[in-house]
Order: sequence, then C-alpha cells, then structure tokens
Amino acid sequence: MTEVSSLTGRLLVATPALADPNFDRAVVLLLDHDEEGSLGVVLNRPTPVGVGDILRPWEDLAGEPGVVFQGGPVSLDSALGIAVIPGEEGPLGWRRVYGAIGLVDLEAPPELVGAALGSLRIFAGYAGWGPGQLETELEEGAWYVVESEPGDVSSPRPEQLWRAVLRRQRSELAMFATYPDDPSLN
Repeated sequence: MTEVSSLTGRLLVATPALADPNFDRAVVLLLDHDEEGSLGVVLNRPTPVGVGDILRPWEDLAGEPGVVFQGGPVSLDSALGIAVIPGEEGPLGWRRVYGAIGLVDLEAPPELVGAALGSLRIFAGYAGWGPGQLETELEEGAWYVVESEPGDVSSPRPEQLWRAVLRRQRSELAMFATYPDDPSLN
C-alpha cells in the first residue's frame, strides 16, 4: 500500500468541473486524512437554522452568522463544533486538529471552553471519503488543495469564501476566483 501524505488542516476547494451538487463551489477543511480515509467539513454552507434552535447552550459562543452550517452530506443528524483557540494550550473540551483549529466537545459544559474560544462554528454532518477515494478525486482534478488560515473557519461572509480562498493564492489558481457561475452565459 502506498503511503498517504496527510492533508489534515488543508482546504479542499472544489474546482468548477466538480459535478457533485453537494460540493458545488465548496470549501472543505480537512480534519483528518490518513490511509484509512478522510473527514472534513464544508465551511461555506450556512443553513437558516440558528445554533440556539438545536444547541442552546452554545448559542452565545457561536460566531456570526450564528447559524448551523451543513458540514457535508454524511450524518446530518450529528453536530461538530470547530473552534479557533489562539495560543499553545487549549482548554479541556477542545482537541487541536491543526494549528489553532480544533474540535470542541459539544457534550462538555460551554463554560469549560467558552473563555478560551477565539471563534466557534457548529456543523451538521461532515464530508467523508474512504481509503484512497479522496486521492482518486484529486487525481481526477475535482479539488484544489490549498493552505488554510484560521479565519477561514469563522468567515463572516461564508458565501464568498470560495472566491476569497482562490483569490489569495499566489498562483494561477487566483484567476479561478473570477470563474462565472454559469460559463455558458459568456
């Protein structure tokens, strides 16, 4: 078996050619990537459901917009909390994933982590790939892989994140930020 180079903490940015409607112009933060598969959350799919509607204790800690995000098509009835915590040490109830980004234990009392949070976002569901599946999609050109920034998790304008992430690239990827929603109209 070939060794998998971990992409944990990186962003998958859907290429314009990606045909799956679940990932149209999606920006996915990879939370785990190894030989057993990959797991991430879509950062730019806010829902109309407020955090307080499903997780009232966490409502005041959620960043703007204070809604639940659709993290992906898998397990939509489960919730993941992603938070940015500056500094070296995080509190109990938070597990570092990459850099300042980590997972929040939503079963823990919010008071346990609340004071340390730089930002919090709640996701319903996640995006998942079995062993080798993501690598195949990468070879087929479905995703651009780019570095994440802590602000990506808490972008106040998630609907503009796809373009913003591409625009900040220092390569030919930046020009894809201007790719039209419907190229047939050009």
